[in-house]
Amino acid sequence: MPPMPPTPPLPHDSGPPARPLSLAEVEATARAAHAGQTDKAGRPYAEHLRAVAEGVRRRGGDAEQIAAAWLHDAVEDDALTEGWLAEAPLSRRTKDIVLALTKRAGEPPEAYAARILATPGARLVKEADLAHNADPARLAVLDGATRTRLTEKYTRMRALLGCSYGCQAAGARSV
Repeated sequence: MPPMPPTPPLPHDSGPPARPLSLAEVEATARAAHAGQTDKAGRPYAEHLRAVAEGVRRRGGDAEQIAAAWLHDAVEDDALTEGWLAEAPLSRRTKDIVLALTKRAGEPPEAYAARILATPGARLVKEADLAHNADPARLAVLDGATRTRLTEKYTRMRALLGCSYGCQAAGARSV
């Protein structure tokens, strides 16, 4: 993986509390943080973030969940630090969702799923993430072994979250 660009600065100084980032600012921050990163198929990583954010919107997610969708892989991929997230002018709920979706080294899938289920709003964001990750068109460009491994991984996570393809359909809502 190519070196990550420096962490984007927060759009405020050390003065009074900043206004919350707008969704456009969150998107720009996520795009900058993941600049140069590609997915397993070699596509710009920002395409995945956009698809997850759009999937959250289609499922009835609110602005906090859409913001979390844009940032859902930022800490896990070391594109942004936990320190950046802690200081960012984002709602506590958005930060909690991002942290819930951040996989930890060596963490069993059951613990990861339990954290998502225990965090209000996180399941819907993960559903959108899984839906895009498991998109047959995306998986089709991968080699057979990788496609099989990822399909099994995503199927298992859907089961742990109490989700099936049906709950991923646009318009399905979960908290």
